[in-house]
Amino acid sequence: MKLAFIIDPIERLDPGHDTSVAMMESAQILGHEVYVTGAERLGVIESRAYGWLQPMNMKPVVQAEDRWISESDWYTLGEALWQPLETMDAVFMRQDPPVTVPYLYVTYILDYIDSQKTQVINAPAGLRAANEKMYALQFTKAIPETIVSTDQQAIREAVERWGSGVLKPLGGKGGEGILFLEGGDRNFNSIIEVSTHKGKEPVMVQTYLPAAKDGDKRVILLNGDPIGAVNRVPTGKEFRGNMAVGGRSDKSELTERDLEICQQVAPALKRDGLIFVGIDIIGGYLTEVNVTSPTGIREIDRLNDVRLGNQVMEWVEKAAQ
Repeated sequence: MKLAFIIDPIERLDPGHDTSVAMMESAQILGHEVYVTGAERLGVIESRAYGWLQPMNMKPVVQAEDRWISESDWYTLGEALWQPLETMDAVFMRQDPPVTVPYLYVTYILDYIDSQKTQVINAPAGLRAANEKMYALQFTKAIPETIVSTDQQAIREAVERWGSGVLKPLGGKGGEGILFLEGGDRNFNSIIEVSTHKGKEPVMVQTYLPAAKDGDKRVILLNGDPIGAVNRVPTGKEFRGNMAVGGRSDKSELTERDLEICQQVAPALKRDGLIFVGIDIIGGYLTEVNVTSPTGIREIDRLNDVRLGNQVMEWVEKAAQ
């Protein structure tokens, strides 16, 4: 098969951590051709999506005791050719958030890939529909108490009722802009003013879950089925467990409650063409549904001696038949 990955500049990727690299590596090991491109290198001609596609070869990472090790020259790129994306068997949209206007424009370009010829992961319409914070609100039996608002008084009343809360920008990533809130904080009003851009942009506020100190579980779902999990534990004085802000990755198993949550979200994910997804669970509550460029494969692979990338590629192979 021929597989294209729309990624951020490849020189910025960490081969020992990045899930896109893990999937590309698995694709190569299984004998598939791997091509890369960037969001800014796509277009539409005669109602067909095109891109500058570069063939890529890579040297697989090697596992050390607590990390993956890669060579400094871990990839080589061939000549970029301008060609229809539907010449690929599958296209993976793996540009990191935030979901900006240019990001949305790329999803419109991807709409012009013939889905009968090429699988797009994740579906562009699904990416537009699934804000990674707001999408979770439909699963009312899975989420903690949550409000979305620009209103300072509404947010204060909720936080005072709960005792404490966590504020999340709707377009954030990797823990960026997440703040711990207490009603008695003398900076409370200023925090809301800054986070909402003086009431112009809504934020999500959830009741603080004490179980967060024990970790934020990332569960990877493939076409709605859970295939692995990793627990991201806050370190030092940090209350966020995101790996991007220094969270420690620990081995984790799926509980009955985790599986219940997966069953609740699976029909919506399948409906919206969201094939590769990472959901976040804290203390038995669903907090986010990550669809743009979910990560976690490298950590799960290392801690469990598995290759989730292989499972993803095997699913793509079957879907292409």
